[in-house]
Amino acid sequence: MTGTKRRFGSTARTRSLVLLALGVVKVATAAQLRQLVLPGTVDLQTVRNACKDLRDAGLVESVGKVTGMSASGRPVGEQLWNLTTAGLAAAATELDRPPSEMGGTAREAAKAGATHAVKVTDTIDAFFQAPLVPTRPVARRGAPPTRRLMNPLPARPPGLGTLHSWHTEVALPVTGTFTTPGRGSLRADAVLTASEEDLPVLFVEVDNGTEPPARVADKIARYRRFFQRTVKDQGGQQVPLWSTLWQAPGRGGFPPVAFVFTKQVGLKALQARIQEVARLSGEHWQGMWCHGRYIENTGESDGYRDYEGVVPVVATTLDRLREHGPYGAIWWRFGHSSSQVLTDALDNADDRRAYNRREEQRLAAQRAVWVEDERREEERYQRWQASLWPCPTCGDDVDPDDGPGLARGDECPRCGVQRERSEGEQAESEAQGERGRRSGLFGWLRG
Repeated sequence: MTGTKRRFGSTARTRSLVLLALGVVKVATAAQLRQLVLPGTVDLQTVRNACKDLRDAGLVESVGKVTGMSASGRPVGEQLWNLTTAGLAAAATELDRPPSEMGGTAREAAKAGATHAVKVTDTIDAFFQAPLVPTRPVARRGAPPTRRLMNPLPARPPGLGTLHSWHTEVALPVTGTFTTPGRGSLRADAVLTASEEDLPVLFVEVDNGTEPPARVADKIARYRRFFQRTVKDQGGQQVPLWSTLWQAPGRGGFPPVAFVFTKQVGLKALQARIQEVARLSGEHWQGMWCHGRYIENTGESDGYRDYEGVVPVVATTLDRLREHGPYGAIWWRFGHSSSQVLTDALDNADDRRAYNRREEQRLAAQRAVWVEDERREEERYQRWQASLWPCPTCGDDVDPDDGPGLARGDECPRCGVQRERSEGEQAESEAQGERGRRSGLFGWLRG
């Protein structure tokens, strides 16, 4: 993209940005391209002119239209722009990607109106949330001088990743290869790689509400089949096929899949659709419950879910994603009870890690009980030691609990018994002597 201006007055930078955006999303309207790469321009004309100059250069074309609604509510047609074969090669250079990763030109989709592709573009824009930085308008021949845009722009929520983070229409071969996927394979609508945001990979599916829930649930099943597929690495070890292209998530298990529902329907209808998809695909995302330790005094046993081998699935709507951005509390994880921010939704809050934390808490509580019992036992022992006194006869310790009526300074019960026995024996001996004296010879004289 050399040079600065062309017939319609676009700059090299603007044309490069438009090529970069189309290289990612494949097909878009001028309004969408403006949102993606030039949201700070005064109007759409800057982007339209760039598209026209790129068309003159044989890099883009417009072979279809999409019908939208104007601000007044009237239907309007918008041109769809897509890359030519030459444009696809030029976009590969802008993205610094090999041509084999670029996919197709989306020409046929554009001719048919590209209903689904347009929503995919909207979804990527809602994730990306390009900052609304005002730009200086380019002076055009015959146009009056224009000052820098001074009107305040509406704020946008923080976005996730960059356009370079995205790939669209990515083949996920259940059989075959990435370049020639076999029967039963699927294509991810979009794939986000944002390791810098602690999101190594996120597979994104855009649902326009045109397919029955069973068809949508089957996509989750096919994702699982793809994730389960293994190949031999250079060392001859079996590794997941997906891990040869993408990094593993830090949580372990399979990468997550995000569904973005775009059809504007009532809340109840939308919830019913999402819940039906979740119900029909439950075996592929629920995880297996593993019983853990029996909890004493509760009659219950704790446990955890093993999420190895299942697909984490989150869902939101395009409207909520636009309004709150990808960092908003807009994500419902299949199996969770409420909407969460993405990191919390992707976290397996009831997995083995959580169980181990609860085990540590229980052990810590038990150790605290043991320490308290030992402290009390030591206090009791010290009080008992203080209550002892030495026996005045044998010198052994005397415990006041050794017998009734013991007072401090008394003999120990053993000495007391011995003393009483000795005294008794002495008294008996004296009594016998006395009886002997009386019963001897002449004893009757003393009667």
